[in-house]
Amino acid sequence: MTTLATGPREPEVATGHVELAISGMTCATCAAHVEKRLNALDGVSATVNFASEHAAVAFDPAQVDVGDLIAAVEAAGYGASLPVAGADEDPVRPYRRRLAVALGATVPILVFAWASAARPAGWQWVSLALATVVVGYAGWPFHRAALASARHGVATMDTLVSLGTLAAWSWSTVVLAAGISAPVYFDSAGAITSLVLLGRYLEVRAKRRSGEAIRHLLALGAKEASVLRDGVEVVVPIEALAPGDRFVVRPGEKVATDGVVVAGTSAVDQSMLTGEAVPVDVGPGDQVAGATLNTSGRLVVEATRVGASTALAQITRLVADAQAGKAPVQRLADRVSAVFVPVVLALSALTLFGWLFIGGAAATAAFSAAVAVVVIACPCALGLATPTALMVGTGRAAQLGIVIKGPEVLEQTRQVTTIVFDKTGTVTEGSMTLAGLVPADGVATEELLALASAAEEPSEHPIARAIAAAGRDRLGTLTPASEFRASAGLGVEAVVGDHAVVIGRPSLLYDRGIALSAHLTGEAERMESSGATVVAVAADGRVLGLVAVGDRVKATARDAIGALRALGLTPVLLTGDNERTARRVAGEVGIERVLAGVLPGEKAAEIARLQQAGEVVAMVGDGVNDAPALAQADLGIAVGTGTDVAIEASDLTLVAGDLRVAADAIRLSRQTLRTIKGNFVWAFGYNIVAVPLAIAGVVNPIVAAGAMAFSSVFVVTNSLRLRRFRAGARAGGAPRLGVGSRLEGEEQP
Repeated sequence: MTTLATGPREPEVATGHVELAISGMTCATCAAHVEKRLNALDGVSATVNFASEHAAVAFDPAQVDVGDLIAAVEAAGYGASLPVAGADEDPVRPYRRRLAVALGATVPILVFAWASAARPAGWQWVSLALATVVVGYAGWPFHRAALASARHGVATMDTLVSLGTLAAWSWSTVVLAAGISAPVYFDSAGAITSLVLLGRYLEVRAKRRSGEAIRHLLALGAKEASVLRDGVEVVVPIEALAPGDRFVVRPGEKVATDGVVVAGTSAVDQSMLTGEAVPVDVGPGDQVAGATLNTSGRLVVEATRVGASTALAQITRLVADAQAGKAPVQRLADRVSAVFVPVVLALSALTLFGWLFIGGAAATAAFSAAVAVVVIACPCALGLATPTALMVGTGRAAQLGIVIKGPEVLEQTRQVTTIVFDKTGTVTEGSMTLAGLVPADGVATEELLALASAAEEPSEHPIARAIAAAGRDRLGTLTPASEFRASAGLGVEAVVGDHAVVIGRPSLLYDRGIALSAHLTGEAERMESSGATVVAVAADGRVLGLVAVGDRVKATARDAIGALRALGLTPVLLTGDNERTARRVAGEVGIERVLAGVLPGEKAAEIARLQQAGEVVAMVGDGVNDAPALAQADLGIAVGTGTDVAIEASDLTLVAGDLRVAADAIRLSRQTLRTIKGNFVWAFGYNIVAVPLAIAGVVNPIVAAGAMAFSSVFVVTNSLRLRRFRAGARAGGAPRLGVGSRLEGEEQP
């Protein structure tokens, strides 16, 4: 079972973390204003996501509390609250009725304005009445938000829409009431309101779709558990479970929480967590993850992790954290959004002045151009460019069994040139078994295995576990070892009975004044050339022989290396194993460059040497000894079947052990980054082209409103294309079903 618990960290200053739901934001300028107000508080670091309408806040509890944070947001003219678990309000609903009214009233206004044959008597007064309904009722949210912003000295997108529609309506009303011979713009006032409402409606719908993956993750877990109380099953809410509780899981039921099987055997479908479609057989002693599906037998499971510490909860948290962050490319958009609306208002005023006093145009033409400038400008597209792509991309990654730690990871995947793989447990299965015993002259095979397995019993190293397991299987109970001492990457020493045993690399024995015979040296070379890992055993200063263990290469490793090469990456195998064994494994999977005999403490240094040579390095590993190298690498990729420490040190986590997902992770990350940059090209390009056209009078206010609405919708729908990202081809044609992938109605890759 994959766990994503926090690994050891250096002591740090106590910091509070909270996520706030922000209401009332309608554009990127709003988000920038809220973020500025929060960050103005002492001890606060906040990031506001316009797309998800949430603020991720880190704060010093000694200086501020959650109430202060909420008060700061409210003082800025917006609402803030702690998200309510299970709340899933429809954000589209408030727009439906107003949009229906706006469209129903605007259509006849447009008919009257553009089709003179259809005009009834007093058609301008009818247009005034209909436009008043559209601007006053349907457009009220814009005016209300603009007033709230004005009270706090801020101008937002709503300010532009409100000014544009009110200006058109007011001008036309004055012209009609005063009997002035000039065009009226009731059609513009109605069309602008309707088109902006339509754009906002489509935008909110699309934004909601972009966050479906994270909402589905939250809904995956079981709601109840059948807990055993004095031998009787009692159904309790999932929130009532505690570590140590034993609960029953019947066929077809979800596992209530992370735990270990204490009774029963079954096959568990872990596809929602790992992306592997084939159920895994489990029995007593095996770990299972919450929200996975029991497919066959009855299980009794003892809870080990509950609530926020479960694998699913931590994956959800990591995905949410990634979605809340900001990619480096967002910084420019933030700076532009902060001044966007004031600049547009200034340009609108200059346009009106220029047309009237410099160009000598009629007041109607000047007014039309000024309104078009106000209406066509769109800061929303800038604000949505990064967060919508991040939400969709990281959500899709989670569905494929990939957890992206933060938005900066996207930039790192684009630059990577070399990808380094740990061998044991990453390229190989990591489940070593005894492959051979070569006793020295005069030493019985049983004596060699008995002393070697007893000395290795206290160790957690994969080689040690394989030797100890072989000893237990063949000999039964092992003699307890004492004075156990491990030398990282070299071997172990222990006292077994009356014997001082040394087992490990020949260099460790040599350091203790013990040398191998020519015969044993030749045997070691022979077994290593066949792919085995060989350790030497000595007791009381005398060589006892050799023990060989073997590890199978993962069936998917060669395909993964090929896929990574196709992405332009150079693979490297990094291992503490000997050169011959490493070369054999590398040859099996298609890796040409090998760094062998590297001690655990030297792995990070090897990564640093590659970086000093100009390489941008990704590191893939799963063990505790890989954590420093994962942290040193430009991009750390942890195999989720490994340790918590490795996962915590990485930038990307592959929830399953399938290395082909590493290629998927890099492809998806790069595609997400391309989508973000494409969004920015559109958002900046649109405003750079559209605003001058409006200033020049080429675009009238109605066309401007339509263009502005389309701009935001385009950015969101472009991001939604990431939902269709397909994982690479899989052997056997089995579909990949990653975390939360069973979204209703969504085509699976």
